[in-house]
This record gives sequence, structure tokens and C-alpha cells, in this order.
Amino acid sequence: MSLIDYTLKEFVEETASSSPAPGGGSVSALAGSLGAGLLNMALNLTLGKEKYASVQELLAPLLSQTTALHQRLIELVDTDTAAFNSVMAAFKLPKETEEEKASRTASIQAAYRHSAEVPLQVAGLCLEVLRLVQPILENCNPGALSDAGSAVQMAYAGMEGAVLNVKINIIDLKDREFADEARQRADTMLVEGAALRDRAGAYLKGVL
Repeated sequence: MSLIDYTLKEFVEETASSSPAPGGGSVSALAGSLGAGLLNMALNLTLGKEKYASVQELLAPLLSQTTALHQRLIELVDTDTAAFNSVMAAFKLPKETEEEKASRTASIQAAYRHSAEVPLQVAGLCLEVLRLVQPILENCNPGALSDAGSAVQMAYAGMEGAVLNVKINIIDLKDREFADEARQRADTMLVEGAALRDRAGAYLKGVL
């Protein structure tokens, strides 16, 4: 059964169980999806309302973006767990002969790389969510400001959690060029994400 088909209670309980998946990567994707969903909500509470006619042209194009980000990040909840499971499966491969050992090692390395690529994608999508925040905050229905503000926190948490998952999955990678590039990309995203979060926070502090 797909994780995204779980009830909310089932997902939380599975996360809290002794099962190693879903773990931080899937939860980070979910956090990012919730952030995008909250921005979607803020837009839906603004668009089509006569009271906010002056901002329709500015905000309308953003709705398709928040919708797409919301849906893609939901999909990555399952993708991340599948990537983790592929690592576990690779470690269980036979290693009796030299050929089996070599095949097992290659499978483990490929699985580790994929398990870094998925949260790297999650982090990038969470950053895209954060990049959409400011125009929505500054122009949305004021009644949705707390929702849009919560979106900031969820998207940043999703990005930061995803970055941690990138970093843990590159530790044992033999392809150090990929590992170093992934770490650099992740750290660069964190810097921009933190700046966007802080900008949004400063705006909210001034209006709420």
C-alpha cells in the first residue's frame, strides 16, 4: 500500500513505529507538500474575489505552480521510502562469490546515490515553494496570512530535513565527486532558503 494512501493516523503511527521507513526523507517531502498546499489555500482564498481584483493578474499564474509543487512533493513521499528500501535490499544481496560481492557493492552504491538524489530533489522543490512565498504573503487575503506564514515554516523544515537526508546518504558513497557536488548544492539551497524564510518572517512580524 502506498504511503500517500494511508490515513493521517496510519501514516503518523507508521512513522512512530520501529520501522525505519517512512523516515525523515518522506516526512520532509510531506512537509514541503503541506507548505505548497497552504500557499495554494491562500491563493484560493484570494483569487476570484472582487475585493482583491487588483492582485488577480499577479497571483493567478502562481496557482498552477503551487498546485504542481504540492502534487510532486506528495509523490516523493513514497519515492523516498522506496529509495531507502532499495538500500536495504542491496545489503541483503548474496556475497558468497567474488562476482556476487562485486555486484552487491555496485548495487549498494547505486542505491545510496539514488537515496541522495531523491531528497536533493525534495530540497529543490521546497526551495521553489519558498520562492513563491513573498508575492503571496504581500498580496493575499489577509485572513490567510497565518496559513501562508505556516507554509514558510513547513517548506523550510522540509528543505532542511531533506538536506540532512542527502548528507547522510552520501557518507559511504565512493563517487566523491557526486557526493561533494550534492553537498554543495544542498548547502547552497539552505542559504537561499534561510534568507527567504527570514524575509517572510520579517514581513509577518510587521503585519501580525
